[in-house]
Amino acid sequence: MANGTKKKGTSVKGLKAARNSVVSQRGVPWGTIVAVVAVVALAAAVITYYMVQSAPKRAAAAWAPTADNPDPSLKIPGIVTTQYKGSVHILPTERVAYDKTPPYGGPHDGYWAACNGIVYPKAVRTENMVHALEHGAVWIAYNPAQVTGDGLDKLKKRVEGKQYTMMSPYPGLDKPISLQSWGHQLKVDNADDQRIDEFITALRTNQNTYPEVGASCDALGAGMFDPDNPPAFDPAPPGPDAKPMNYQGSTGTQQDMGNGVTATPATPTSR
Repeated sequence: MANGTKKKGTSVKGLKAARNSVVSQRGVPWGTIVAVVAVVALAAAVITYYMVQSAPKRAAAAWAPTADNPDPSLKIPGIVTTQYKGSVHILPTERVAYDKTPPYGGPHDGYWAACNGIVYPKAVRTENMVHALEHGAVWIAYNPAQVTGDGLDKLKKRVEGKQYTMMSPYPGLDKPISLQSWGHQLKVDNADDQRIDEFITALRTNQNTYPEVGASCDALGAGMFDPDNPPAFDPAPPGPDAKPMNYQGSTGTQQDMGNGVTATPATPTSR
């Protein structure tokens, strides 16, 4: 009995010692730690990608106009609205003394800027851009000195190939980004702002908010408005001959007839 008890005690002590020795030899499990960190980083990247890519869909669910809520944009923090009369046209040689910067309504050129998912690399004449808003487009303007690189790419993805959307630099803009639709404007500080998608969803071709429902956004072409060679933006302040916001329209301009049809002017115009 005594010998048996002694052997049992020795055996238990030996097992504990061996186990402690193995544990002490294991060290820090760096491989496991690195693997866990990698998995967490991957998960974070996937979540971030999902949030960015799904933003338009999530905005569509909450900000799409309905019969009960014809203009959801009115609930977007920071949005500004103004009532403007539509179909007041000027000649390509004339300017408007707009009351907002960038403008989002008022008298405008008889030729609209192409707004069929186009990103203009250079600033475009304002009077043409405003006409496109009258057709239900959303115009993303940005300060080229403040929005570059990844931020610029994020804005382009919201525009390229998407009908009734256009984008252009706007030198001297007082905020990095400004969004316009007819009678509506929202200015934001960066391209990650969720209000950008909310604005686009609520107002692009929202038939409750713009004058010419069904009007075209396609390019008119050379001699009218050529998106490959659009009329340039004029940074100079409008002169004393600029048309006021209550202007009633110039003789001989293109006149919209509805559904995107534009009548030929009674007298030729010159550019």
